[in-house]
Amino acid sequence: MALREIRLEGDPILRKKSKEISIINDRIKILLDDMVDTMNEANGVGLAAPQVGILRRAVVIDVGEGVIKLINPEILESSGAIIELEGCLSIPNQNGKVERPEEVKVKYLDENGETKMLEATGLLARAICHEIDHLDGVLYTDKAIETFSSEEETNVVEKE
Repeated sequence: MALREIRLEGDPILRKKSKEISIINDRIKILLDDMVDTMNEANGVGLAAPQVGILRRAVVIDVGEGVIKLINPEILESSGAIIELEGCLSIPNQNGKVERPEEVKVKYLDENGETKMLEATGLLARAICHEIDHLDGVLYTDKAIETFSSEEETNVVEKE
């Protein structure tokens, strides 16, 4: 597939709310594949469509357990709370401490249009929350308790 340009903090598209996807066609499937390639090339664990300039509710995530493609994801339940470091491909050379749920239950469509449920914990739950925030125009820095430049703090979670 193709690599897409990752939009950086300051780009107004990152602050807009994404529209639901009503039809899963070849364009959406190509978008998802391109997002996976772009995420992998940038060594990320997740990427939302607005980060590549598309205001649609689509997310790709890979925390090391295989790629998950989520269309119109919706958090149905969450529990617990944990503060950990996060980074973002749209905010290079920075990370921050963010409180997120320890567990989430998510409803979404897969690329075949089938409704799926996913119960996630740990890094996957964090990545899902982070990427869904992107769909609503929210950056992790909006929720960060504290932020660091990459030179200050090096304990960022990265996909190996």
